[in-house]
Amino acid sequence: MKGFGNIMKEAQKLQAQMAALQAEASKKQVEATAGGGMVTVTANGMQEIVAIKIDKEVINPEDSQMLEDLVLAACNEALRKSKEMMQAEMGKLTGGLKIPGLGM
Repeated sequence: MKGFGNIMKEAQKLQAQMAALQAEASKKQVEATAGGGMVTVTANGMQEIVAIKIDKEVINPEDSQMLEDLVLAACNEALRKSKEMMQAEMGKLTGGLKIPGLGM
């Protein structure tokens, strides 16, 4: 059972590293824009939207659909970038090994 004890120690070590990675991820941010920079969305590494900036020129009460589409596009791109950032960080932690249940 010595091998099992080593596996458990490694699992605990990996779990601690994951917790540290997640704490760091909440501090890291990515930014995405839509409409040539008219809408900017910032997300953190935990796939949370933390800021949205909208240029006044794109606000048109007669065409709210365009603004909604730009915000949606920028949000989706920010979340995609956030996920990619975390996958890269996870790859560093696991040495590129894909471990089920550890993906973000």
